[in-house]
Amino acid sequence: MKVHSYALSILMMFALSFTFLSCDDDDVMDDPTIVEFAQDNANFSILVDALTTAGLVDALNDRTSSLTVFAPTNAAFEAFLAANNFASLNDVPVALLQTVLLYHVLPTEETSSKLTSTFYNTLAEYATDEPLTLYVNTSGGVKINGAVDVTAADEEVANGVIHTVNAVIAPANVVTFATADPTFSNLVAALTRTDLTADFVSILSGDGPFTVFAPTNAAFEALLASNADWNTLADIPVATLEAVLKYHVVAGANVRAADIVSGNDVTTFEGSTFSIDLSGSAPVIIAGSNTSTIIATDVQGTNGVVHAIDTVLLP
Repeated sequence: MKVHSYALSILMMFALSFTFLSCDDDDVMDDPTIVEFAQDNANFSILVDALTTAGLVDALNDRTSSLTVFAPTNAAFEAFLAANNFASLNDVPVALLQTVLLYHVLPTEETSSKLTSTFYNTLAEYATDEPLTLYVNTSGGVKINGAVDVTAADEEVANGVIHTVNAVIAPANVVTFATADPTFSNLVAALTRTDLTADFVSILSGDGPFTVFAPTNAAFEALLASNADWNTLADIPVATLEAVLKYHVVAGANVRAADIVSGNDVTTFEGSTFSIDLSGSAPVIIAGSNTSTIIATDVQGTNGVVHAIDTVLLP
């Protein structure tokens, strides 16, 4: 009798567990996908129309995916259309619309608690297998590319998470990355010094492509410390600063990390060359007697790529 009661208890527990598991599975299957959630939310009706026009509905309806979508509201899309002189979505070239929409999608699920202040690759591409990058700053809320705010976060759906944003996120160029990431505030200050003869912002906002080796704030601080006469960036002679800045740019080429050939000369916008040694654990730029380690690679913009370095290079 005791054995029978024990066996019956086990069977009941198994049946109860199976019931709970079945309910959990049903709950997952009942959760809306990214597209279904947007379709059920009147504030995302233009987003749904845009996904349909761009042929991206199936991609964001796939329940096997695990994505992050920064979803612009109707007001955000209306502002985007007006700012770019598009009367309606039908006036936006399909290829452009696809790129813009995919730029709002990360290939992994990133809730607001997982997001950090760093660069993320999106599903949009500069070229085949070269994902466009965006910059997320979480120092006060969540801000993207220094301009777009997440206004509602962490809407969990069957195939990822949705964060509502207050503007359409424009794919960034190399200048946007420098201005959005506070790690490069000294570089931005150097590039925008009013007494320079070259308009670096305009130049680097052009079509490119450019490859920028971007010194961090700490790199510029070390440069200033190396000369007793330089207390601030304003103390560096104009000709010297311009030559240094041009030495960090390769014009006419989008050189990603995989494209670098160890030891080959790299010709810079300044006209001089340096080489990159790939033999160690991290790539090292060799410029005469001074060297700099590449500490982050392949921040891909619409007009070029940025690699962060830890020392300012001297021609």
